[in-house]
Amino acid sequence: MFPREKIRNIAIVAHVDHGKTTLVDHMLRQGGAFRSNEQVAERVMDSNDLEKEKGITIMAKNTAIMWKGHQVNIVDTPGHADFGGEVERGLRMVDGVLLLVDAAEGPLPQTRFVLSKALGLGLKTVLVINKIDRKDARAREVLDAVYSLYIDLGAEEKDLEFPVIYAIAREGKASLKLDEPNGDLHPLFDKIVEHISPPPAPETDATTQLLIANLDYDDFVGRIGIGRMSAGRLAPNMPVAVCRDAGKIEQGKIVKLYGFSGLKRVEIADTGPGEIVCIAGIEDLSIGDTITSVENPKPLPRIKVDEPTMMMVFRVNDSPYAGKEGKYVTSRNLRDRLQKESYRNVSIRVEDTDAPDAFKVVARGELQLAVIIETMRREGYELTASNPEPIIKEIDGVKHEPMELLVCDLPETAIGIVTERLGPRRGRMVDMVQLGGGRTRVTYRIPARGLVGFRSEYLTITKGEGLASSQFDGWEPHMGYIPRRSNGAIIADRIGEAIPYALFSIQERGKLFVAPGTQLYEGMIIGEHAHPNDLDVNASREKKLTNIRAAGRDENVILTPPTEMGLEKALEWIGSDELVEVTPKSIRLRKRMLGFNDRYRAERDRKREKEE
Repeated sequence: MFPREKIRNIAIVAHVDHGKTTLVDHMLRQGGAFRSNEQVAERVMDSNDLEKEKGITIMAKNTAIMWKGHQVNIVDTPGHADFGGEVERGLRMVDGVLLLVDAAEGPLPQTRFVLSKALGLGLKTVLVINKIDRKDARAREVLDAVYSLYIDLGAEEKDLEFPVIYAIAREGKASLKLDEPNGDLHPLFDKIVEHISPPPAPETDATTQLLIANLDYDDFVGRIGIGRMSAGRLAPNMPVAVCRDAGKIEQGKIVKLYGFSGLKRVEIADTGPGEIVCIAGIEDLSIGDTITSVENPKPLPRIKVDEPTMMMVFRVNDSPYAGKEGKYVTSRNLRDRLQKESYRNVSIRVEDTDAPDAFKVVARGELQLAVIIETMRREGYELTASNPEPIIKEIDGVKHEPMELLVCDLPETAIGIVTERLGPRRGRMVDMVQLGGGRTRVTYRIPARGLVGFRSEYLTITKGEGLASSQFDGWEPHMGYIPRRSNGAIIADRIGEAIPYALFSIQERGKLFVAPGTQLYEGMIIGEHAHPNDLDVNASREKKLTNIRAAGRDENVILTPPTEMGLEKALEWIGSDELVEVTPKSIRLRKRMLGFNDRYRAERDRKREKEE
């Protein structure tokens, strides 16, 4: 058991791409977590394949460093707004936060979100202004902006008395003075130990309490619960009570007890107040459960996170190629996997629909939903997904929709076109700040559904130079119709293989999504039409061969490379009558109704109902 006074629990929080995981890398290196000759990959905390590919943190993770006799427990949290539930859970385990802010970009939407949560929990702050070596760094202005943010969030005077560290995370340097860069992170470690308080002392007669804030899995010991000891003592083979949701209490026994040392979990003999530990041996453990004493079971308040704002329907794959590429294809497989995800992630909900093979998944945003789908397809699941839609909530008898605060960092020349494109999406400019160097930061308030499909368009109109991030910003009365995609789809009208000869004539009608040799079926979307209406085509048509030669018959077939439709781009592109078919090997776009006659009759019935 480690002395409570020698423990420091901190979470590293920041906006996406401000350098959290890079800083943790160097903290581990300089804190002695690795051998001197050990080969360590960059962003070592991003252990998930998806995290490495996307370059962002998706799951909150724990590590621990020993510094001058103190155990510093660190929680590395995601920076993207869609994974805010991970941040909220991580903050429940700590006594302070390391707030990281980019020296050029300053506080952004997620910075405001995580800081408001930290202040709400009464956590102390150590401010780190990172990337001070950037050419466009403006550390002093950023510090003023952080103070303004604190005041804007209603911080008390004691909350403003935080130490400021100036850092270059990728070089492992930190300093207390901007003009005197240090050669290591020792000033940062010292300020953490000095400024962050140890865990509060429990009452003398307090019962054992451990709140489960995260889950993991091990092939040998099964489900592992991660949480922070609030009071009491735990040890292996100790009988405990498990306080579950709705006041239910069950009996259990701790089989294994782990602590953190660097990136490793190590078995420990016992644990006391303030320590962040892992327990194994209790089945069906859920986030928010309290591990407590059998004699006097007392649950801690369950973890609550902000309400999700976007929903999507996951359905069993029913295309002609269903079951050919995936391992798990039935509705039972899909239901079990989604329920498992909802147990592990409290920021999503899974609800049944009228159809037995379809499930509504409610989450924070498109990226979170796309990550769930991508994870499932890598595990061997087949499914179809609808387009993301916002949750509509009724307040005082009036329909309300979620709003987003969209912050765009873009070239000055692109402000006009971005504002023009956001107008029909009901976006309203609320702030504009000159950043220098020909760049401007513009803030818009826009309905969440207005952002669906905008991010790829934003990159195009800013020529790849624009940065955009958004944050949930309350509810507003429904703002009416927002136009979606203006172009129709090019649809294959039969099963077969895409033939270059046929694609050559089709590409004149729009933009293709498929390459020659792709297996097609009726109702599969193979491109974007240049006009608003849908176009059904025969993409399997071959050239008629005869023994007669004539001028102009043997023209070269030159195809424009098809547009790659990744999962996130496909989810943004599809409309309400379309689906994304996801298998371990393929991502296909399709119509809900595959048959042309079925779609024609449905459209005719819709027009008839509208006229009546």
